Amino acid sequence: MVVIIGGGPIGMACGIACKNAGLEYLILEKGCLVNSLYHYPTTMTFFSTSERLELNNIPFVSNSVKPTRSEALEYYRRVAQNQELRIHLFEEVLEVGKAGGGFRVKTTKDSYAADQLILATGFYDIPNLLGIPGENLPKVKHYYKDPHYYAFQKVLVVGANNSAVDVALETFRKGAEVTMVVREPEIGRTVKYWVRPDLENRIAEGSIRAYFNSRLKEIGENEVVISTPEGEKVLENQWVLAMTGYQPNLDFLQKLGIRLSEDEVRKPFYNEDTMETNVPGLYLAGVICGGMDTRKLFIENSREHAVKIVEHIRQTG
Repeated sequence: MVVIIGGGPIGMACGIACKNAGLEYLILEKGCLVNSLYHYPTTMTFFSTSERLELNNIPFVSNSVKPTRSEALEYYRRVAQNQELRIHLFEEVLEVGKAGGGFRVKTTKDSYAADQLILATGFYDIPNLLGIPGENLPKVKHYYKDPHYYAFQKVLVVGANNSAVDVALETFRKGAEVTMVVREPEIGRTVKYWVRPDLENRIAEGSIRAYFNSRLKEIGENEVVISTPEGEKVLENQWVLAMTGYQPNLDFLQKLGIRLSEDEVRKPFYNEDTMETNVPGLYLAGVICGGMDTRKLFIENSREHAVKIVEHIRQTG
């Protein structure tokens, strides 16, 4: 049996590929179906067009060219239902060990024997921490859901890439007093081209205040301390939204014996043609293949991983 850890779009793609090949499989997901997408902001619009998010050539029809979070949730739920995927939701994997020529997977609910194992666990579970005093205060959020919650509040947004820019603009338009802290001298170059001018205009007119070449130094109950080129600034503050990105659980990969590069990217070792790691029978799929560099792999260019994996399992199994 093939056990797939992760019930996101790529985990689903792996399940569909196994089913199409006549392989016995099971998808294990610690949360709800496409759990990471569910926890995206309610107002999110995908960068990709709908057809590039499709699985198994099942049409994804959206109201606009670029689908919304709610449309994606509906689509992937219908795909799982249509394909009758064998998936166990809210069942977290606790431990994986070698067992004979395969693996033993222990979860919160059961234990399974796997001949092959596919990790499609994404990168949305572990936020990149700031590592500063006060980061553990309840006012600090590394995940953002809805702008209304921050109406008429003093909000500090950390970061200047797509997530941070969206958060700054959306909370501003719901009445928040928004300040941004940016380590770089400008807004991120990868920010969506139709959004970037909006933020730059808001900064230019003074509606959103931005400190560039700056960093958040300390967080207090009612204020924040920012280190800027002009010296330290103490600002009254009620919420800190740290949109500093996320990282995959690479420690879990190391425990399984997967080699990681020794540089800061910590890229896992795998065969580009088969997606098999240095551990025989253990495969990677999706954004986790990039290690700490999570910017180059998306649903649209990771779907092919499922095909490569299943083809290799068929050839060697």
